[in-house]
Amino acid sequence: MLGKLASMSAPGPPRALSAGRTAGQSSGQRGRFALALCTLGIGGLAAAVAVRPSQAAAAVSQDWPPFVLVTGLLLIGLVANRDGLFASAGRGLARLAPNTVLLYLGSVAIVGLVTAVLNLDTSVAFLTPVLVYSARSRGGGEAPLLYGCLLLSNAGSLFLPGSNLTNLIVLGHLHQSGASFLARMWAPALVALLVTALVVGALEHRSLRDVTRERPGPERPRLGLGLVAVVVAAALIITLSSPALPVVMVGVVVSLVRLLGGRQTRQEVAEVLGAPILVGLFGVAVALGTLARCWSGPAVLLSHLDSWQTAAVAAVASVVVNNLPAASLLSARLPARPMSLLIGLDLGPNFFVTGSLAWLLWLRAARGAGAQPSIARASRLGMIAVPLSMAAALGVLALTGSR
Repeated sequence: MLGKLASMSAPGPPRALSAGRTAGQSSGQRGRFALALCTLGIGGLAAAVAVRPSQAAAAVSQDWPPFVLVTGLLLIGLVANRDGLFASAGRGLARLAPNTVLLYLGSVAIVGLVTAVLNLDTSVAFLTPVLVYSARSRGGGEAPLLYGCLLLSNAGSLFLPGSNLTNLIVLGHLHQSGASFLARMWAPALVALLVTALVVGALEHRSLRDVTRERPGPERPRLGLGLVAVVVAAALIITLSSPALPVVMVGVVVSLVRLLGGRQTRQEVAEVLGAPILVGLFGVAVALGTLARCWSGPAVLLSHLDSWQTAAVAAVASVVVNNLPAASLLSARLPARPMSLLIGLDLGPNFFVTGSLAWLLWLRAARGAGAQPSIARASRLGMIAVPLSMAAALGVLALTGSR
């Protein structure tokens, strides 16, 4: 699987014909990978149900809300994107920022806000091309905004339960409202976001240069259905302890309105959702969650670890099996230190492409914007950002008395 993912990241030849051929090959590789993952997930789900039906049912009960929630958020994000909300924010940022350093800092704020409210997968899927465009329109290098979008989306996913699917899987035992979780985690989330931003900005500082170019003119977004859906989704996520079904209903309704009005196509919806990958990850998560309910090993291990060790184990597990299945495996039974576990599961994926679904969405969105994202370069940034951001977040968590 890692070989396939690595080959998906290779930049194409410069010639138009070769580039087209390479794009087609990359699309085919993504399709084969999605099909393989979907087949693996369905097989794992079927095996779990056949061998341990009661434990599999418990795993399904814990794991389905996050996947339903992200489906709704991606649908809402598609509508908001078609209304020009994200593009308008990017153009406005590029127009108002007096220099590329402030452009970068503004992008940090936008990524953090969108990730907190609309989930990190929505952030990378829709903000990546917007930030690439913003960087190009100012003439500076696009690397800080391109790689920052990925790393900051993962780092900023600690603010609300819906900001990351792993949060909802782990919090399935706690039944916390969004407001309660925010009160507990806003400080660790903020420091993780800021440390990651400092690392990316420092290592990519050569690209933060000013080049005189005409700034983009204003473009007014449609302040209608997309904005209403975003506001409603944010309110549901903050106020409800189980927002998955209400949010997906909002997403389905606004998408149907756009489909019936001819302003959205079924192909766009299918591409944004990436159903085979979601189904595959769900099946693998349920299979590992079932295993952890039959085998006490993960729970016993976590019970003997302190906060720092818990986060480290979670970070490694997220890279080995992806953070969604890792969350299902490590939180099948109530973990002793759920917040420390979440810090590892949310920040650890910045190490490598296998860590989270956001990486795959980011690669697709970046290539669609004409960029050439490098998995190796993003991982080098992550190797520095992850330990520092985790240490900072865990330190703040300890100061606030949480774990």
